Amino acid sequence: QVQLVESGGGLVQAGGSLRLSCAASGRTFSSYCVGWFRQAPGKEREFVASISWSGGSSLLADSVKGRFTIVRDITKNTVFLQMNSLKPEDTAVYYCAARFGNLLFTTPNNYGYWGQGAQVTVSS
Repeated sequence: QVQLVESGGGLVQAGGSLRLSCAASGRTFSSYCVGWFRQAPGKEREFVASISWSGGSSLLADSVKGRFTIVRDITKNTVFLQMNSLKPEDTAVYYCAARFGNLLFTTPNNYGYWGQGAQVTVSS
């Protein structure tokens, strides 16, 4: 029903910034909730941020509040995760996910569609 294409991963120095993109393929994000999760080596997949397409209401994990921002660009049919003041502990594979509906969830099990993942590495 909806395919997710991620881009924007890479290497960055601590304190730097990086922007991840999640674009919908096949259809628009209308009526969908889009989220970002990350998984570091030896760690469980954890919630980062989510946003509803309609209205743009969003939710951020406490660990990234004040540093990360999730936004949507209707004209580009894309959700962006702007990551600022990056720390080495932010190093992980970041996954874009989506579910039908506008309710915001923070657990991976509530999302049925997933992107391929993007590696983010923050050096010290």
